[in-house]
Amino acid sequence: MKNINNIGLDDKVSQTTAVQLNDLLSNYQLFYMNLRGFHWNIKGKKFFELHLKFEELYNDALIKVDEIAERVLTLSATPLHSFKKYLDTSDIKPAENVTDGEIAIDSVLEALKTLLGKERAILSIAAEANDEGTVALMSDYIVQQEKLVWMLSAYQN
Repeated sequence: MKNINNIGLDDKVSQTTAVQLNDLLSNYQLFYMNLRGFHWNIKGKKFFELHLKFEELYNDALIKVDEIAERVLTLSATPLHSFKKYLDTSDIKPAENVTDGEIAIDSVLEALKTLLGKERAILSIAAEANDEGTVALMSDYIVQQEKLVWMLSAYQN
């Protein structure tokens, strides 16, 4: 017999989704910290535009961190909340002392590739579980990030 959680989903499947969301949360936390570093340390002729862009991106990432953590809680699980856990689980690694805009953008694009892969996997798991809340969240992230990848790629050319 299935155990149904407070939002009417199979608890076992929701816990699987929450594990994946916690992995995504860890990756977002590292992405966020890297963006802060790029914002603070960027130098060169494109300083002003990249400084502003990285601020826009880290503000967006911070919102997503909160949304992901709250979705984990909605699924009756506990969001990861220590930097040790984030570092241990994240596929995105810290980018330190990056001052070159091209290197920073390459790092952002690589991180987005990682995030998009994880979001698509979560979307698939959540869709099978009829977890529309998680599906909608991941779908929104994917659409936004695909456009960002296009724009950053165009900026580099």
